Amino acid sequence: MKSDNTGVNVNILGKQFMVACPDEERQSLSAAAQFLDEKMREIQNSGRVVGSERCAVMAALNITNDLLQLQDGSGLTDDAAKRLRSIQDKIDSVLQQ
Repeated sequence: MKSDNTGVNVNILGKQFMVACPDEERQSLSAAAQFLDEKMREIQNSGRVVGSERCAVMAALNITNDLLQLQDGSGLTDDAAKRLRSIQDKIDSVLQQ
């Protein structure tokens, strides 16, 4: 039985976002947000991309590219692929706020 959704505060590039998440996925959502924050900071610090929206798009493209390479190269299980897609959907949701 899945638990109810609760709000999780995540910090991305110094901005706070409240994201609804099942209790059992709170830890993975926090880890995903931290990973996204690190990737966006790397892109921002490179100086090649201006603006947080463009930075978010570049980070999403880079992360998605990495995911697709992993899927092609190592044959991720369907369960892991679904979980990664779920995390990507949550990241996309946060970025649209």
